[in-house]
Order: sequence, then structure tokens, then C-alpha cells
Amino acid sequence: MDTLFTHIETARRNDNAPLAARMRPRTLDGYFGQEQAVGPASWLRRAIEHDTLSSVILYGPAGTGKTTLARIVAHTTHAEFVEVSAITGTVKDLRREIESAESRLLSQGRRTILFVDEIHRFNRSQQDALLHAVEDRTVVLVGATTENPYFEVNSALISRSRVVELRPLDDESLRRMVEHAVAAPEGLAGAFTLSGEAEDEIVKLAGGDGRAALTSLELASQMAAPADPEAPAPSAEDPVTITAAHVLEANPRHGLSYDKSGDMHYDIISAFIKSMRGSDPDAALYWLARMLDAGEDPKFIARRIMIAASEDIGNADPQALLVAEAAFRAVEVIGLPECRINLAQAATYNALAPKSNAAEAGIDAALAEVRQGPRREVPNYLRDRHRPGSDEYGAYLYPHNYPSGWVDQRYLPEGLERGAFYHPSPRGWEAWREDALGRDIAEAGDAAPGAAAAKKGERAS
Repeated sequence: MDTLFTHIETARRNDNAPLAARMRPRTLDGYFGQEQAVGPASWLRRAIEHDTLSSVILYGPAGTGKTTLARIVAHTTHAEFVEVSAITGTVKDLRREIESAESRLLSQGRRTILFVDEIHRFNRSQQDALLHAVEDRTVVLVGATTENPYFEVNSALISRSRVVELRPLDDESLRRMVEHAVAAPEGLAGAFTLSGEAEDEIVKLAGGDGRAALTSLELASQMAAPADPEAPAPSAEDPVTITAAHVLEANPRHGLSYDKSGDMHYDIISAFIKSMRGSDPDAALYWLARMLDAGEDPKFIARRIMIAASEDIGNADPQALLVAEAAFRAVEVIGLPECRINLAQAATYNALAPKSNAAEAGIDAALAEVRQGPRREVPNYLRDRHRPGSDEYGAYLYPHNYPSGWVDQRYLPEGLERGAFYHPSPRGWEAWREDALGRDIAEAGDAAPGAAAAKKGERAS
């Protein structure tokens, strides 16, 4: 039960709380962004407003409003709202809350909403302890996670919940959030004004993270406040202007979010590979810089460049693989920071090189034939000659005995024809070599070597 002392304690707590905590809304009306998740027509908004929420897992990067949504649920629901820490909580803690929820449901008919922040930190036994309670709705689970729940959360728990993805906040939502914090009584209360350049800088530095935007604003306001402790504090009657210089002074380094083992890691390396494949050297350099700035292992980047050199360029430019291999060697020998230049050279070479996926598509098609097709025998004349009876195998025609270095001879097993797997691109060295081979075949015509040459051609493989 709340008392006068409760309100005093709450006020003191708020006075000392960071701006991001003070600005946390209690209703959806004050919630910024995430229209796709909590817009007027969304399931989640209707469930919160009608107090009919079923188990849900909120998934998204830091600062996108997962915990804030849970707090809004706490303030709007008629159900009991309880929290368990995924960092310090144990199976015993979960069972205690589940038993209390069951008792509450049976004795009072009151539901329990159980909020678990960073639910991916629960181990399997802890997640398993929730299954039956979630299944029979003894508790309504609200889980929050920055990691992909389909990888980090028990699949049985996923099947009993709805996953709602929250995305990084767009610039307009961040601007509204910052402007509201400047004016709101629980925020800066109008004691500061924000220049347009300062607002732009805060939005840029935040990178879609609402908490980071409010933290930048708070730090910048401290830089803008008078340095003299005897000077009057800023007020709505005599506000102080926060400039871009104050923002940059409070945030000397522009750090973008990146998790070396999570979704951002895979998203950015995917963008890097696709930029090289798409022949965009600027994009390749940007994503390379994002990874290097975040401390990604340069060997990991170099390996991906080597793979792309064969997968997306192949024999359209065989030099690409050599450049990539040299970059990998440079990473091993030189290391950071200098090897960034070698990685940049290899990445831009890949981006600018002519493209062909014939090698990758060809080997995959051949593997599919080997695994799914019938057993096919090696033609006798291609078999190894170092065994008794090999004289009966027939003549192997030695290409070097022919003027064009080519002779009409079947190399594929019966049932497969030339062109079954390899389809060269019309670009680069690969296309030139295919044309040259066609000319060689045409020039060979019906020419046949003498008997001596034919005899010489029967050499061991």
C-alpha cells in the first residue's frame, strides 16, 4: 500500500534517475516509434489496451523500447505484474513465482504477467521451467531479448508465444523523443533549448537507439550548464542553449551498435558480401569500416573476401582469389591497424571485378547429381593403367598430340553431356577462354594424327 513516504521515496528516486529512466512513458500515447509493432491496427496494441495480452517475446536491439513496453503493460493491466531477472534468477525463483501465480489465479481469479528481461540469458532448464505455466496460462510471459529468439530461446517456448520484432528507431521518432524530453517537467523542464545542429548530432549519434539519444541529451545539457557552481542554475525563465559543440564534447566518439556474435554481426557481413557481389566499392568499404571499427576479427573478414572471390567472381577474373589470399596473408603477418588497407584493396578489387558464379553453381549441381543420380562408371579409356588387363581399356587420346591441344573425346560418364554443370558467364577471362576453346574445337575439325601419334597418346593417366 502506498503511503506519503512511498511518494517521497519515489520522488527522490526520480530526481536521481537518469533522463532515459525519467522519460519512460506509462502509456502507449507517450511511446515513440515502432508503428509496425504497436500501431493502431497492431495485435500488440489491442492486446495491451484491452488487457488481453497473451505470452509475447519482444525482440530487438538495445534502446528500441522493449523494457518500456513491459512497463506500459505493468501500468495498464489489471493483472499482477512481476519480474524475474534472467541474470540472477534461478529455477527456484521461477517456481516460486509460478506457484504464487497459480495461487493468485485460484483464490482471486487474477492473472499474472511475468516479465523476464534478457530472456536469452536463461539456460535451458530455466526456460523449461516456464513451459507448463505458459502453456496453461498460469502466467502470461513477456520476454525481452536483444538476441534472435529463434536461436536463443527454447523452441517449445517460442511455439507458445508470439514474437514481436522491434526495429531501431527512425530519425523522426528520435527527434520527437528528444524534443519531448527537453520540454517535459520530468525531463529538462524547459531549462535548456536545443539548436537544430545539436538535435541533428544527437539523432546521428544515437543510431536508432532511443536510450542513447536521451543519454546524449542529458550529457550535453551538463556540458552546456554554467561551469561556475555559484552561477544560477538554468531555468525555463532563463534557458541555456545546447549546441552541437556541447553534444560532440559529451560524445567524443561516434560508436555504432555491433554485436560480434549476434544478428548485427550477420547482417553487416551479409551487407558486405552483397556489396562486393553487387559491384559497389563504396558500400563494400562502408561495411568493412563498420566491422573494423567495432573490433571484428580481421581474419574473419579476410576469409569472407576469399570465399567471395571464388563464389561471385571465379574465373571471370582468376586474379581475385590471389588478391584475396594475399590480403589474408597480410592480416596474419601485419595485423591491425595497417592490414585495414590490405583488406580494403581486396574488397574493392572484388567489387570491381567481373562477376561469375559458374564455379559455385557448377560444383553444387555436380554434387546434387552425385548424391541423387545413379552410379556412373568411369569410361574404360580414362581408367588407371597400372593394373593387369589395362591393355583392354581402349586408347586414351592425349590432347597434347593434337595441333590445337584438344581432341574430341568423352570425359563424362554415360548419361551426362557437356554443359550439364558448368555454365560460364559472358564476362571476363572466363568468357574469353570459352570463346578460345570454341575456336580451338572448330580448328581441330576432322583432323586426325598419324598412327604413331595415336600410339603415343595411349599413356598412363
